[in-house]
Amino acid sequence: MCDDLTAIEEERALEFQGIDRRGFAALGAAGLGALAAPLAGSVPQGLTERMVTLATPDGKMDAFYVHPAKGKHPGVILWPDIAGLRDAYKVMARRLAADGYAVLVLNQYYRSAPAPHFKAIAEWRTPEGQAKLRPMIPLLTAGAIGRDARAAVGWLDKQAAVNVKRGIGAAGYCMGGPFTVRTAHAAPGRVRAAASFHGGGLVTDKADSPHLLLKATRAGYLFAIARNDDARAPADKDALRAAANAAGRAAEVEVYPADHGWCTIDAPVYDKVQADRAWARMLSLFRGL
Repeated sequence: MCDDLTAIEEERALEFQGIDRRGFAALGAAGLGALAAPLAGSVPQGLTERMVTLATPDGKMDAFYVHPAKGKHPGVILWPDIAGLRDAYKVMARRLAADGYAVLVLNQYYRSAPAPHFKAIAEWRTPEGQAKLRPMIPLLTAGAIGRDARAAVGWLDKQAAVNVKRGIGAAGYCMGGPFTVRTAHAAPGRVRAAASFHGGGLVTDKADSPHLLLKATRAGYLFAIARNDDARAPADKDALRAAANAAGRAAEVEVYPADHGWCTIDAPVYDKVQADRAWARMLSLFRGL
């Protein structure tokens, strides 16, 4: 997960690129193309997108919604990493929409303020970023995520571009990884696939640990684990496999030769080769929706 240990690899990546963390954060989303992947540009042809507002039991959530302009498609709920909904995740959502999905990217911090909270992921590690997150993260309880997930599923099922005869998928990065399991748990009748990329907190000692919830879901899973996360908690992958087997849920659990954050296109450690490989595995999982 995002912590001081994963920060070491990020600092090394930034040093290799000849830039410090403040300089990287100051670039913002618009200036990161040479370091990771292009974030600017027009909406791809054939897609429709807009910012939307969802009613939840806790208030009004802002979100980014993008889908193919024609036809009906499986819905996907996308949970961003710790830095929240921003341009990087809009680009990633467009890519998924172009593959034939109606994608809803949630602002998990809507209880505190509308998105964006950060222009790029590196900003959250600055003192200002830490101060901003400090009151927001405690609001993301398991119950809150479940309520948000049910609201998102209900909203998607009312959209003309969503094929309600197909299942809904969930994808999540970093802190959003375990949120995918909680989404499948919150709406087991609709969520049929969940993909976690370098997710943190999937295996804990709490009674509501995400890995213990698999038995109450009907989804198939992809758990793409970063090598440095695995080095710190090598038993987690075994716990995930055991929980999935005990629950009778199909689950692909793999440690990738890349560091925490490798799938997020504005991250210092973004690894295109391994990110594309993980993306292909997600598409394979979502084909079963």
